Amino acid sequence: MPAGGPGPAAQSARRPPRRLSSLWSPLLLCVLGVPQGGSGAHTAVISPQDPTLLIGSSLHATCSIHGDTPGATAEGLYWTLNGRRLPSELSRLLNTSTLALALANLNGSRQQSGDNLVCHARDGSILAGSCLYVGLPPEKPFNISCWSRNMKDLTCRWTPGAHGETFLHTNYSLKYKLRWYGQDNTCEEYHTVGPHSCHIPKDLALFTPYEIWVEATNRLGSARSDVLTLDVLDVVTTDPPPDVHVSRVGGLEDQLSVRWVSPPALKDFLFQAKYQIRYRVEDSVDWKVVDDVSNQTSCRLAGLKPGTVYFVQVRCNPFGIYGSKKAGIWSEWSHPTAASTPRSERPGPGGGVCEPRGGEPSSGPVRRELKQFLGWLKKHAYCSNLSFRLYDQWRAWMQKSHKTRNQDEGILPSGRRGAARGKGVRVLPAKL
Repeated sequence: MPAGGPGPAAQSARRPPRRLSSLWSPLLLCVLGVPQGGSGAHTAVISPQDPTLLIGSSLHATCSIHGDTPGATAEGLYWTLNGRRLPSELSRLLNTSTLALALANLNGSRQQSGDNLVCHARDGSILAGSCLYVGLPPEKPFNISCWSRNMKDLTCRWTPGAHGETFLHTNYSLKYKLRWYGQDNTCEEYHTVGPHSCHIPKDLALFTPYEIWVEATNRLGSARSDVLTLDVLDVVTTDPPPDVHVSRVGGLEDQLSVRWVSPPALKDFLFQAKYQIRYRVEDSVDWKVVDDVSNQTSCRLAGLKPGTVYFVQVRCNPFGIYGSKKAGIWSEWSHPTAASTPRSERPGPGGGVCEPRGGEPSSGPVRRELKQFLGWLKKHAYCSNLSFRLYDQWRAWMQKSHKTRNQDEGILPSGRRGAARGKGVRVLPAKL
């Protein structure tokens, strides 16, 4: 529940303030205008009692003695503010029983429960006390954002105004209702994901938009945010994908295979899902994100460093739930899963290993074409599944490249083509 503002003169103990002016020290708790005893039976009263003032205002207060003790006068009285004695030049005697105080250009205190202004007798005993509340009225809250986890609840957060700090306790209430009908409701579970947030745990309606707004109030006024209209189906997020597994791809030293399971909470709903992967090297804090995973639940990472440990995470974005056209909200990232690529067995420069002869199978046309295909796959289909369709796309790309090159060669003058042949350059026909 959002805490309410402090009542006027309703508490006898307050937290120490952080700042009011260079003269004020946060040593005492805020006290009330009740005599605390002293050397005599006389008492006093401070006026005004527990005032609330805007920053920059001036305060004119009086401490008036009353009682039956003979000789009780205002002469010898003095003021303290937050435990520190105020200079005598700020005070003056109005009459034998009243001491006045003038404070100008008051600063706001970060102690939201008020600052101590105390009237003391000559011997230091407390005669009366008052709490000063100096601050600003609340500003209009803005930037309301909401999300629903698995369509079971709704959480919202907001920004508390352009400046934020009011130096007074400010109460924020999140209100909501069904659009076009229904009564106003007040959110009750505050500070669930931060200082300016609230959680609605249940009893949400689907297929009907909600109107949501935030009201801010303190001792100096109130402010209300703009109304946010949303449908719960448009702001659904889900749990991170479970069971993320990362494994090697045979002996391939630059690749890892990543597999995961769709979030089970949404398996019974009509929706589409897209995924993102991010990975980093063990001793690095920089993540590299793979965006083109689409709705697959597996992916092969290529172009990795041999013999290196990688941490991998996956997250899910459910969208199109029951036909919603909104983009969806990404889930949190899954817990990191680690795996290492195989160490490279290729010798370094000068290893003395000869390449296979041209007649050996490893250097045949199939082998060369496969190496070309894998190189193209790394460049153009970074996280796609291997398939004959993908191979056909590569073949079409190769044919197009050959056709373009042949057309360029076909426009050479006959003399230059002959010269090219003389230099050993192969000139293909313009058409395959």
